Parts: sequence; structure tokens; C-alpha cells
Amino acid sequence: MDKVVASAAEAVADIPSGSTLAVGGFGLCGVPSVLIDALLETGVDELEAVSNNCGVDEWGLGRLLMSRRLRRMISSYVGENKEFARQYLHGELEVELTPQGTLAERMRAGGSGIPAFFTATGGGTQVAEGGLPWKYDAAGNVIVASPPKETREFAVNGESRDYVLESAIVADFGLVRAWKGDRHGNLVYRESARNFNPLAAMCGRLTIAEVEHLVEPGEIPPEDVHTPGVYVQRVVALTTEQAADKKIEKRTTRPRPAAAEGAS
Repeated sequence: MDKVVASAAEAVADIPSGSTLAVGGFGLCGVPSVLIDALLETGVDELEAVSNNCGVDEWGLGRLLMSRRLRRMISSYVGENKEFARQYLHGELEVELTPQGTLAERMRAGGSGIPAFFTATGGGTQVAEGGLPWKYDAAGNVIVASPPKETREFAVNGESRDYVLESAIVADFGLVRAWKGDRHGNLVYRESARNFNPLAAMCGRLTIAEVEHLVEPGEIPPEDVHTPGVYVQRVVALTTEQAADKKIEKRTTRPRPAAAEGAS
């Protein structure tokens, strides 16, 4: 039951080239950066990553991207990563852009044993009809496009509309970051860092969690657990320095207000 491993390097050592990874995080929040860095050091390539976005240049999944370790991305947002956009548009990376809520549900379904589901999102668009560019060649021609999807009309609350059949996502490995975790793999995420992490943990066949605070079994009240340990196979306890290494994507400041007249 003790799922703690000695290091991030040990935790990712058996991830082979060509694997599919479900990776938690949203922007730069809740990203399993220590596991990503350890994976980068192994030299694996031809990876497919399922994540809301691809981090930014030189951080998070962006580090794997910059090193040309990613073959394909399933995500909902190109974001602030210029290299992500460049590789996609120049035919160096295949990208399956997916509506954000649909992506979240595809991951949740994969972890719940649901092979597919119908959703109204994308009905009447290229999401359903096919033809979305997944990969370009160097000249900018589309060489891989999304296939058409099955649609079906359902009546909900007396209103009929088309719904699109979306397939679940099951990844070879899940990489997540938690604020607190115990030796049995029960995880708690802090505030908005919860984002896609529970979903990535669910849909990975083998899930690895890096945790900022490792506690003993029983120290997390059952009602506070966000991801039950049944979904987690390995736990890596971060050092104080690793836990504190968090990036800010955009910092906006304003001048300090002038002191009130007459104030001492």
C-alpha cells in the first residue's frame, strides 16, 4: 500500500518512447513540472500528451516540446506557447484541438469505464463534420484532418437538437501534481490547481503524483480527498524547494497609490 518512490527519476524510469501521457495543469497552475523534467532527462520521445495546453516556452510540457519529444497533442488551447503554435503550423507536431469541456469529459469518461458519450458541443461545426486540421506539411497543406463523427438527435427538456458522439481518452500514464498526498495515493489539490489533475489521474492506466506535502495514511479526512488512492500507483514527495518553484504566466502591477495628503 505504500506507493512512495524515492525520486521523480525512479517514478518515470519505465515510461517508454511512444507513450500517451495525460498531464494535469491549466496554464502554469498545478503542472507536474518535476515529473516532466525527470521525463525529459530520460531521453524518451515520440510522446503523445493529453493536456489542456502545452505550458509555455521552456516550462512544463513546453520543455518536452522545445526538445522535440512530443509527436502529438490533444488539447483545447494553444495558449501563450509560441513554439507550440510554430511547430503545429509548420507540420512538426500533430494537434487535435478539442473543446475544453469535451476534453475534460473525455478524460473523465476514460477513467470511469465509459467508452463514449454524446454532447451538444460542436454540433453543426467541423468538430462534428470533420475536416479540422490536425497536421500540416511544411508548405502549410493539411495532410491529416479530423474525421466526421456520429451525430444523433435527442430531445432534452422538450427541445430536440443534434448531439455529437465523442470517444473517451485512456492514457498509458497520468502525471499530476497535488498539494497534499498520503502514502496510499489519496490526493488533495489546492484551489485552482485542482483543474485537470483529477481527470488526468483518472484516465491514466498508471498514474504518478508529485505531492508538495506528504502525510501519513489517515491524516487526510476521507471527505477531503479529491482523488482516491485507487487511481494512483506512485507518489513522489517534493522537496521544499521543488514545491515552492511555481511560475506566474502574466504579472500585472500598478504604481503604489500616493500617500493620503496629511498622512504621517
